[in-house]
Amino acid sequence: MKVKMVDVGEKHDVLRVAEARGRIRLKTDTVRRIKEGRIDKGDVVAAAQIAGILAAKKTPELIPLCHPIPITGVDIDVEAGDSFVEVKATVRSVGKTGVEMEALTAVSIALLVVWDMCKQYEKDEYGQYPETVIEEVRVVNKLKEEKG
Repeated sequence: MKVKMVDVGEKHDVLRVAEARGRIRLKTDTVRRIKEGRIDKGDVVAAAQIAGILAAKKTPELIPLCHPIPITGVDIDVEAGDSFVEVKATVRSVGKTGVEMEALTAVSIALLVVWDMCKQYEKDEYGQYPETVIEEVRVVNKLKEEKG
């Protein structure tokens, strides 16, 4: 079986919005360090936000059959609980195809940046990550708004 990029040339440009979420479970001490700004690599929230925005823009380079689309906006929200950090990405475009892959990519990369910046605090005595888990990455909402 062959693969192909779907032809969306006949579709009309419409407003498209997708929201995705995901979380990373961390040790409570690690989350406390994030909240207090005591992560050696720097500001975890800012780094995750920047990485998420960049990831949304780079999605067609990472996922082979994704269309390059005109992204008009990306918002990355990062919230820390007691033992987790949650990332929400909202991606907007006016185009011929949806933006859910861009939102999912943004969340995934933002969560990986959190892991990378915090990994020294998460390792056990064997260099493993027994409590660190990325989970629940999913599209929670999408909108397609026809004009007129």
